[in-house]
Amino acid sequence: MAATTAQTTTATNTTTTVRAKSFATPVGPLTVLANGFGAGETPAVIAAGFCAAADLWDRVPNAEAMELTDSDDLGPLDGPITDYLTGDLTAIDDLPIAQAGTALQQEVWQGLRDIPAGQTRTYTQLAGTTSKPNAVRAVGSACGRNLVAPFVPCHRALRSDGSLGGYYYGLDVKRWLLDHESDTARLPL
Repeated sequence: MAATTAQTTTATNTTTTVRAKSFATPVGPLTVLANGFGAGETPAVIAAGFCAAADLWDRVPNAEAMELTDSDDLGPLDGPITDYLTGDLTAIDDLPIAQAGTALQQEVWQGLRDIPAGQTRTYTQLAGTTSKPNAVRAVGSACGRNLVAPFVPCHRALRSDGSLGGYYYGLDVKRWLLDHESDTARLPL
């Protein structure tokens, strides 16, 4: 599985262009923001969620230093995203992502990526995989700060009683993602 990497911004005279593309789902559009389309770069997801591009853009750190453009082409990211949405649940596992966070947040996000599709973990179990196994609230906070859902699948984290807990895009979206990942027979989008 690809390691979660921190997004870095360097002072240059060029503006980073971020492409935005929405994919249809039964619970509304999954919008993906990605950068790294220049020569010699590897495209990476910097934000994703079940909302409009403008709403995601408002949450991206250092957005003022970048330029957002709508696109029909996310290059090598397109196929795996479509494949995931149509039933290949491991298709997005190795896609590069880039989001800034503390060391503990990075551990939590990697822990989430390590949960196989169709499975869940409690916030307590997830905390146990980090360097701070008693930091259950910090795990919940890291899930809430995740900007690249479902690539970092915070929907797979549940309360200790097995209830859904919260989800930034609403519990109907969290339930759909969990159902999508657990169904053996999927319908085309």
